[in-house]
Amino acid sequence: MKCPYCANVENKVIDSRLSGNSLSIRRRRECLKCSRRFTTYERIETVPFMVIKKDGRREPFQREKLLSGLLKACEKRPVSTADIENLVEDIEREVKEKFYDEVSSDKIGEVVMRSLRKMDDIAYVRFASVYRQFTDVDDFLKEVKRFSHTRRKEG
Repeated sequence: MKCPYCANVENKVIDSRLSGNSLSIRRRRECLKCSRRFTTYERIETVPFMVIKKDGRREPFQREKLLSGLLKACEKRPVSTADIENLVEDIEREVKEKFYDEVSSDKIGEVVMRSLRKMDDIAYVRFASVYRQFTDVDDFLKEVKRFSHTRRKEG
């Protein structure tokens, strides 16, 4: 494993533990050259889980894309990186359990939106604006009204 700070390949594992829902192992490592610490995750390699895009193309599921989208939605919000990582694991697990070997990007988006809605209102609306491809302020306001209306019913 290459150190992300100095690119040295020699390091030692300081701590290993199962992450969140036992789908991966989290390892804390220390570089033997620069002594900085970093985290890696180890997962079982499986048959590629395919995502069916809106235009019909199929591509392998990339958890990094999901993580990136959630990080953007949660930027400058009181949501920790650990919470986001756990959310990614939960979403990935749910989608793979429900759909087995392939799923539409729309279904993934719905799972993400349902999960984000429980976590942070602003992150939910941010994600919705990209996912639902808002074209103007009216689209944004409609989503906020719908969200507020549903929130009152639940509360």
